[in-house]
Amino acid sequence: MSALAQAAHIREENSRPDAMREQLRQHFHSVRGFTEELCEPLEIEDFVVQSMPDVSPTKWHIAHTTWFFEAVVLARASLGHHPFDMQYAYLFNSYYVSLGERHCRPKRGLLSRPTVAEIYRYRSYVDDAMEQLLDVVNNDELMHLEPLIEIGLHHEQQHQELLLMDIKHVLAQNPLAPAYVEATKEWKAREETGLEWVDLAEGVQEIGHGGGGFAYDNEAPRHRVYLHPARLAGRPVTVKEYLAFMEDGGYDRAEFWLSAGWNWLNEEGIQAPLYWFRTNGEWRIFTLTGMRSLHPDEPVCHVSYYEADAYARWAGARLPTEAEWEVAASPLTIRGNFVEDGNYHPIAMPAAASDQPLQQMYGDVWEWTSSHYSPYPGFKPLPGPLGEYNGKFMANQFVLRGGSCATSISHIRTTYRNFFPADARWPFTGIRLAQDS
Repeated sequence: MSALAQAAHIREENSRPDAMREQLRQHFHSVRGFTEELCEPLEIEDFVVQSMPDVSPTKWHIAHTTWFFEAVVLARASLGHHPFDMQYAYLFNSYYVSLGERHCRPKRGLLSRPTVAEIYRYRSYVDDAMEQLLDVVNNDELMHLEPLIEIGLHHEQQHQELLLMDIKHVLAQNPLAPAYVEATKEWKAREETGLEWVDLAEGVQEIGHGGGGFAYDNEAPRHRVYLHPARLAGRPVTVKEYLAFMEDGGYDRAEFWLSAGWNWLNEEGIQAPLYWFRTNGEWRIFTLTGMRSLHPDEPVCHVSYYEADAYARWAGARLPTEAEWEVAASPLTIRGNFVEDGNYHPIAMPAAASDQPLQQMYGDVWEWTSSHYSPYPGFKPLPGPLGEYNGKFMANQFVLRGGSCATSISHIRTTYRNFFPADARWPFTGIRLAQDS
């Protein structure tokens, strides 16, 4: 290597930490700022309500995501960070202990103190400390902390979606059906289109994250799978199609339901997707922009795995496996209706022709797959906090793919594995059909 080339190589190597430092700073400001932007439409009373055990108050989300950076990043840095309040370490972890009893999600709504104002002061305190960290730590330490900061930012993006899911459930309990935000876009009907199918080739394929860019530990390792001949529906199931299932007695015909699903719907009195209300003979839906009529061509949303599976059986189809979904989605460009678009609800497939045969694979609704949430062959959790949030595999959880209208486009990727219990309906969940060829 010539002296000139060697000098250029040294300059390039020296510039990488500086570029990473600035990139981290911009990413941190963007993500943290967007959380606060999502909170701006709320009134102070909205921040503290917990409407069911699975829902967390908004105040808890903004405190918990702040706790992550304090406990996981700042506590490991060499700056000698002094915690804002030592009690926050157990109040805003995933669990806290009070009076000898372990409390977790069902008790978060009881935390009237600290106040919302105090939580925002906590958030500002930690943000200032992170800004100082990014200014002064040396390059070696920054390289060590960078994975922790990155997972903290993706963790916060997860909570941004949870925040919207949760506040929607909170507002839906109010008889006045208040809107989170006012609708800014007018929905327009489009010409009805039939359901088209896209074939998947039989053979050995690879799925899973193979390195390069961020991923959670549950997305790895990359491994081989065998796909039998199958085909996927070209778009998600629409409201109009789901109404046909309901009108055909779908919720009253046991032959379409898994036994656990049949028990669930009878015990809970389920007769329609979550947030659907029948008024004067008309089905209406509660959205983050308030109550309105159903739009027949938008993807059906807020259905459980049980409902998705029952609909698929009624339609003479099935749900795709996560391997089928990932192989089909891999060639596609990641684009769609995400949280940045400000719709906060799935929208109808665009009327214009697309260069992609599979429509709305990303954004709009998380699509249920038939795959149980289990570790991939050869799975090894990442060490410490890097494996804290997704290295957990639990019974009766199913994998969902593709993101939703409440997901950030910078957070989703083809290999992303979301997971929820079979009866979960408050996420933005929908249906895509598959069939054996």
